[in-house]
Amino acid sequence: MKKERIQRFAHFAIGGLVIGSIVVAGLGQAVLQLWNWLIPSIFGLPRIGFWQALGLMGLSWILFAGPRGMRPRGPWRRMSPEERARFRQGMRERIKPVTT
Repeated sequence: MKKERIQRFAHFAIGGLVIGSIVVAGLGQAVLQLWNWLIPSIFGLPRIGFWQALGLMGLSWILFAGPRGMRPRGPWRRMSPEERARFRQGMRERIKPVTT
């Protein structure tokens, strides 16, 4: 039982690393392509490479998102659980599914 849990966790962790690496590489490639397509012609700045694009993506995360990008922002964060429940209920009553 314990060995199966460890194996399942290992598979989950390895899968997460693989998918995470693919996502980071894809986002880095997107930043690279967008930068090299727009910035040199608009601002006359040089083209960048893949690792510079990843660095730029990391820098923008630090400057603009940071750790606060991981938790809810705005008034939702300051609501008590009861207020959140009332808000959700009000939204459910307000937004009814369309039936045909």
